[in-house]
Amino acid sequence: MKLKLLFVTLLLLAFLTPDSFSQDADKVLGYWLTQDGDSQVKIFKSKEDKYYGDIKWLNEPNEEDGSIKVDDDNPDPELQKRPILGLQILKSFEYDEKDKEWVDGTIYDPKEGKTYKCFMWFDEGDDSTLHVKGFIGFALLGREVEWTKEEQLRE
Repeated sequence: MKLKLLFVTLLLLAFLTPDSFSQDADKVLGYWLTQDGDSQVKIFKSKEDKYYGDIKWLNEPNEEDGSIKVDDDNPDPELQKRPILGLQILKSFEYDEKDKEWVDGTIYDPKEGKTYKCFMWFDEGDDSTLHVKGFIGFALLGREVEWTKEEQLRE
């Protein structure tokens, strides 16, 4: 009987390893339609266990003259020629297991050419809506948007 109890205890502990915690952390991975429905971001995890996001789809990838949309609102003249499509807008997020949030990252808004501190979270029981809050200084003064989970890259 003691051996059976020991086996069950070890089995339970195996499920509570850091790998099981990474399942919560990794539910942010994948494709997300942004709040305006005009772009799709793919969130991925680096080798250093940080989370990043690149723009993988734009509803209108070209300007009216047919040229590719570029980051022309960026304050750095060197970066104003880079294409919006493929641009990394989420950088260096870490998962906070206690608060169940992705924190200490930044978000770049190519429509304004500005970078903000940022954190992200889900409401409990809803893994299909990602809350993204960018802010300067205090999080209370920031702007929150909601992104919608998508199964695959849009065409």
